[in-house]
Amino acid sequence: MPFWDAIAIFAAGVGAGTINAVVGSGSLITFPTLVALGYPPLVANVSNNIGLVPGSLSGAYGYRRELSGQQTRLRRLVPASFLGSLIGSILLLSLPSDLFDSVVVVLVAVALVLVIVQPWIARRLAARPGDHRRASVTPVLATLVCLAGVYGGYFGAAQGIILMALLGIFLDDHLQRLNACKNVLALTVNAVASVVFILSTEVDWGVVALIAAGSTIGGQFGAGVGRRLDPRLLRAVIVTVGLVALIRLW
Repeated sequence: MPFWDAIAIFAAGVGAGTINAVVGSGSLITFPTLVALGYPPLVANVSNNIGLVPGSLSGAYGYRRELSGQQTRLRRLVPASFLGSLIGSILLLSLPSDLFDSVVVVLVAVALVLVIVQPWIARRLAARPGDHRRASVTPVLATLVCLAGVYGGYFGAAQGIILMALLGIFLDDHLQRLNACKNVLALTVNAVASVVFILSTEVDWGVVALIAAGSTIGGQFGAGVGRRLDPRLLRAVIVTVGLVALIRLW
């Protein structure tokens, strides 16, 4: 691997880890970077997913204080994310790779739209009166989290935004606590999909190692300092890199 390619992948990992901890769309940094460097979309997606697992773990650990008192909630939602990710990752490997190469353009576009509208979603969730939501997990929420897991296991970019929207709509809690819950669910999805990919398909372990190292650092940075970063800057970086990927994939 060329030196400057390795630097770019590592830097993308740091950015993805930071963004995943704060917002949840870090794959729109790493996946487009790998595609721009010439990696096939399927290999890029699989290697990126595995590499981001340590970063997801780092971000979840960084938000451990906000996880206090959420054990019952997580015991109900983590299995839903587990099942969804298992289905999504198996679909990715079972369906023709040409299908993923075609649909990934749409998936990246959808993810970019979610990144752009995320501030509006957050404002709407913050303005909702608490008495319209529940403190406990409903079957509808668990089902929707499972479907989000299917999406995350298949592709994963912007799954954190989807999860935050679902949690904010159905649960009456502070957004930082919901973000901590989101980090655990995203970690579950990435970890389950990674096991399936490792056992079943080609993985570029050099890419995995670079993204893993970068995203671990970024996860801690996002959990500690990322709350104070200008979200507009983060969003601009995500959209710019995502648009470059769309042009190349097209």
